[in-house]
Amino acid sequence: MKVIGTLVLVVLLAVSAVTGPTVFAASQNIIAGAPNVVDNAPANADSIPPGTIITTQNWQNYRRFMPDGMAALFEGKYFWKMPPDVQMEVSPTIIVPLPKNYLAATEKYASQVKVIELPDGGLTLQGYRGGIAFPNPQEPHRGWKVLMNLWYRYAPHLLVVTHGWTCAVNSSGNSNCETYQVVDRQLSFSTDLSSSPDQPVPGAKYFSGWFMVLEPEQSRYSASLNINYVDLSRPEDVYAFLPSLRRYQPVASSGRCAETEGMDWTAEDFRSGLDSTMAELQARYIGHKRILALVDFRAPDNPFPDGFFMPLVWPKPSWAKWQLRDVDVIGVRKIASKAGGYCYGKRVMYIDAHNFSPLWEELFDTQMSLWKFQTTLPQRVDVPGVGPVVTPGVDVELIWDIQRNHASAGGESAGSVYVNEQAPPEFHDVARYTTPAGLNLIMR
Repeated sequence: MKVIGTLVLVVLLAVSAVTGPTVFAASQNIIAGAPNVVDNAPANADSIPPGTIITTQNWQNYRRFMPDGMAALFEGKYFWKMPPDVQMEVSPTIIVPLPKNYLAATEKYASQVKVIELPDGGLTLQGYRGGIAFPNPQEPHRGWKVLMNLWYRYAPHLLVVTHGWTCAVNSSGNSNCETYQVVDRQLSFSTDLSSSPDQPVPGAKYFSGWFMVLEPEQSRYSASLNINYVDLSRPEDVYAFLPSLRRYQPVASSGRCAETEGMDWTAEDFRSGLDSTMAELQARYIGHKRILALVDFRAPDNPFPDGFFMPLVWPKPSWAKWQLRDVDVIGVRKIASKAGGYCYGKRVMYIDAHNFSPLWEELFDTQMSLWKFQTTLPQRVDVPGVGPVVTPGVDVELIWDIQRNHASAGGESAGSVYVNEQAPPEFHDVARYTTPAGLNLIMR
């Protein structure tokens, strides 16, 4: 899912780990659920049997399998809380294999990847060519190595969403929605065509994200282009297309912390959970655990609002079942020399140990007060010549602001996702969708 970015705001304004799991204390008082609730696991079990239905009556039996933020929603300690009738049905854990070429690149190049310490306290990589950067991340810099696996997680060479949606919900339950188009392209290290990606040239782009609003009509054609580079210390370039001027303009980096119009994400929360300058981040490894997550599913045609428990915007079991996933938990901050004026004081990330999706995040403000919960629900997509994969860009994303009692959700409409050669011919125009000049072709 590609949410409305800082750029549009500018337009409109002008793994398996060696450590043991982190375990939460669970209540010893098992509360009987409703007659139709399946509750067949003892409070000290190390797994959850498939078919279990978690409710507000029995959730404490499964608390150790929840991120802190999910447990807080069940506890009811904030405005946003689980509704009394919420149900989370648990299914078996399904591991969708990573693409063969991606794994082949891992085997060929991972031993060559080295972490380089920079003078300003940041880190960068040397020798990365494709695949998983660190198949078995260990100290030193273990947390940052996990973060690099997220940054270089598999993505198709070309991903097109012809009709996506995003909606905001306020404390009164009122909502407003927008629809959009997205063209994401991985320009370096792609393993879709070869297990030996070409070595990028100096100054090469890593990936680009093109975005355009479809509705509401007053925002139609507002568009943007985000470009990230192979050089991990080079900040992302952002360009916005202004329909009133019929031309693009660069967006200042200071705008990255502005929340999007009517939504709760910042530009730092994009790319399915994190889009930042990697060399400016430090990451501390917190631990390994198993958590409940929605992974490898297909959302219904019109999930909002009927597919959610409202107003919380929590997925209903009618369209998604929960799995237990192994995750590595890391705490991410800006390095001291770059922390001034940054959006967040810290983010705690629960990163899938298999496909490296950031399944859950807890975001703290600059005073280190809890600010937002964010979850990414990655879906399955069939990649021509590769097979089924769970990949960023094809997901449902939810975020709750617990300080201002606001929430946002977004995803792709059914039948609107195209991968690689599946994409309609016009989206294969690299210059149009990966260069600033291409923005000027909108409305022509």
